[in-house]
Amino acid sequence: MAPANAQEANEREVKKPFASELITKWGEEVTAENAWTEYPRPQLERSNWQNLNGKWDYAVRLETRKNAPKKWDGEILVPYCLESRLGGVQRLLTPKDALWYHRTFTATPVENERTLLNFEAVDYECEVFVNGSSVGTHKGGNTPFAFDITDEVKAGENELIVRVEDNTQEYQLRGKQVFNAGGIWYTRVSGIWQTVWLEQVPASYIEKLKIATDAENGSITVRPTLKGAAEGAKVKVVVKDGEQVVAEQMSDQDSIELTIENAKLWSPDSPHLYTLEVSTLAADGSSADSVKSYAGIRTVGKVTDKDGNLRFTLNGKTIFHFGPLDQGWWPDGLLTPPSDEAMASDIEYLKAAGFNMIRKHIKVEPRRYYYHCDKLGIMLWQDQVSAGKGPAWTRLAPNPEDAQWPDSAHEQYMVELERMIDTLENHPSIVVWVPFNEAWGQHRTMEVGKWTVERDPSRLVNIASGGNFWPVGDVVDAHQYPHPGFPFERGEGGRFDGFIKVVGEFGGHGYPIKEHLWNPETRNWGYGDLPQTKEEYKQRYETSIERLNSLRLQGIAAGVYTQTTDVEGEINGLMTYDRKVIKLPAEDLAKLHQPLYEVPADEK
Repeated sequence: MAPANAQEANEREVKKPFASELITKWGEEVTAENAWTEYPRPQLERSNWQNLNGKWDYAVRLETRKNAPKKWDGEILVPYCLESRLGGVQRLLTPKDALWYHRTFTATPVENERTLLNFEAVDYECEVFVNGSSVGTHKGGNTPFAFDITDEVKAGENELIVRVEDNTQEYQLRGKQVFNAGGIWYTRVSGIWQTVWLEQVPASYIEKLKIATDAENGSITVRPTLKGAAEGAKVKVVVKDGEQVVAEQMSDQDSIELTIENAKLWSPDSPHLYTLEVSTLAADGSSADSVKSYAGIRTVGKVTDKDGNLRFTLNGKTIFHFGPLDQGWWPDGLLTPPSDEAMASDIEYLKAAGFNMIRKHIKVEPRRYYYHCDKLGIMLWQDQVSAGKGPAWTRLAPNPEDAQWPDSAHEQYMVELERMIDTLENHPSIVVWVPFNEAWGQHRTMEVGKWTVERDPSRLVNIASGGNFWPVGDVVDAHQYPHPGFPFERGEGGRFDGFIKVVGEFGGHGYPIKEHLWNPETRNWGYGDLPQTKEEYKQRYETSIERLNSLRLQGIAAGVYTQTTDVEGEINGLMTYDRKVIKLPAEDLAKLHQPLYEVPADEK
């Protein structure tokens, strides 16, 4: 038998992900000093905060080791994950491993104030220690969380340690991550992958805001959640259009509704945002806490057209949804965009290309992504991150089946679904929730669909994009490659009656660009045979758009083209993975897309 230390060394053999030479222009500029320095929570913003991104110590130890390492393996650049080029390590974490992080920070505690430690996302399960004391645990790799560390933090230097486990298997919600990347599956991501930060808040503070709007009434409703508020506390909301105050109200009620005269509505054509200033007032009138936020006034709905087809509406007007499938992956940061500017650049290109929607595919982005979509004016279909056992994929065939999930796995799925909605529901850009995709982890569909509809009646629900169709929510969604299609059922009593019909994925036309491939030695693919020339590639795209427009006239209400960028072995992007080559210029696409938005003469 091998000695214990030799056995451990063998079990802890360092495994490396594929190390591509691709890097974005933004990734080339990343340093420890400029790594994601922007305020990470635009809809609940305070001035008093401290960014903890930068160089941290890291170590990988056997999962059975519960005590922090005495020595560290090196440094990692937070918020980039263990496997990424920008993180500086490029190592795979196995289910036998735990990933440890360590750094110090300086604090200046203030009497009667609380210190909150925020993590925008950690994949997948973690425990956090401050000055040797555990301050909390978290399970779920895609949404923010925070711990109150007031009782542990001290004046001067403090020690912060984070322990992470990430199995990337079974029922863990992991999206496109797998152990062996290839095809439509990508390099796994472990550990901290979004901003870590501290903030100082009063003893009585605004923990979160729920913002709802109504286009018909021109109203904004704010529902604040207060922490530590004393009896008699009130909340004041001021609404500004630029620097001009257009509404204000003070109340001790849980809900505050403000009506704006001649309200400017949010839409892709005019993405108007109102600034919100929300403050808490003690019974004596003194200010306790104040935050900045914003709102876009809009109403999402559906309507039946003259031919009996259901269509999407925005602010009461019919709107055709057209956008790309957007994975949100990067060659240098993997799940983490190299910078805020890089992330915004993708959205700006898509907007200029004449898309009015993005389907955010199997990923929850940093909160600033949704801010950029709100500001630039592009609608979002937001997928839930999926994983786990799925049923046979029967698409839109009758009599679908669900996978059988244990109660504990289903409960965690629902916890993470609700966290996603809680985190993102204030963003006007999000118009559709997509709980399942192509039967991946699809289970208890009717239960999940009914819950989602009830949880957020202000949006529409596409229960299973391209997946096994169950009669719940608002949308029936077909996937067809390479050119779009839909299995219409004409006549009275069809299974799809009462649902908005969409083509939730099509296209995927591949076109390789030499010196911009993730791995030139592997299979680089798109749907269908690869075109021989750029002209052939462009012609295939044009054909898909022409067919989508024909489907639109038959009753299809939306189309989703695969996809924004190449991703690892997929070369079906409108841009290369490193974003250095635009395969189809934005201005050319905008012209091609224009017919999709034309309203028939008899409907004007």
